[in-house]
Amino acid sequence: MTTKILIIGACGQIGTELTTQLRLQYGVENVVASDIRKLNNDIVNTGIFEVVNALDYNQIEHLIEKYQITDVYLMAALLSATAEKNPAFAWDLNMNSLFHVLNLAKAGKIKKIFWPSSIAVFGPTTPRENTPQYTIMEPTTVYGISKQTGERWCEYYHHQYGVDVRSIRYPGLISWTSEPGGGTTDYAVDIYHKALEDGKYECFLRDDSKLPMMYMEDAIRATIEIMQADAANIKIRSSYNLAGISFTPAEIAAEIAKHIPDFTISYKPDFRQKIADSWPASIDDTSARTDWGWNHRYDLASMTQVMLENLRK
Repeated sequence: MTTKILIIGACGQIGTELTTQLRLQYGVENVVASDIRKLNNDIVNTGIFEVVNALDYNQIEHLIEKYQITDVYLMAALLSATAEKNPAFAWDLNMNSLFHVLNLAKAGKIKKIFWPSSIAVFGPTTPRENTPQYTIMEPTTVYGISKQTGERWCEYYHHQYGVDVRSIRYPGLISWTSEPGGGTTDYAVDIYHKALEDGKYECFLRDDSKLPMMYMEDAIRATIEIMQADAANIKIRSSYNLAGISFTPAEIAAEIAKHIPDFTISYKPDFRQKIADSWPASIDDTSARTDWGWNHRYDLASMTQVMLENLRK
């Protein structure tokens, strides 16, 4: 049976690159991109695109039936910093969009779901270094609370109804192709833009705020690999820890300075500092590496080189 894919939230930071990669692997005709609004971009202009509200069950069901969808990637969400400004809507979007897709799978209308979780599920009481797969989770942001709750529901739907749902806890994601989406780790994208434009950057986190990060290409590969893995190898149905690299603003600034010697950084922590302080500094992702063969390819040096090269173009 041909895999037919629907991406909900295809115009977001992750969705953009995920859509491109899925079209390359599965064929443009087998990947339907969708989002709340129709932008004039490559995702919309180079394949099938539908406007859909992730909170409208009937719209999603209609697309699934229209295109005979087998796999849904639910990427629509309000991210950490944005969600704090509108907690009620963040909860509504992040939770009810998930319920719609889980219920469509429960009804047998789709075969497989990918739903992203986040390091935001952890909180200030979580061990910060090498955060284990199973540990204390007391998130302090509405984004983290919604992701932790979503993990519980994913596992519940799998055990109770046999729904094949797969998830990974994304660290901060860094990409040159799309703008930041309102997350606490966005500084690590913005810093490259400002380094090239202005030669300086004012960081909204302290110099020593170490956070788990990943180059987007690795994250997209992980997303597709977990969906392509044999179901028997997916032992965790809440969400897998996923790790790439961990660094501080001072460390990324030092790496950029190797390429742009005059680059300077200053620090003016804002409300996002409190969010960053509640998150892990590094992640233990042994389960993902053992169960379905995950392995990251980019470190800070190689990521910085690729980011600057592509942004210069």
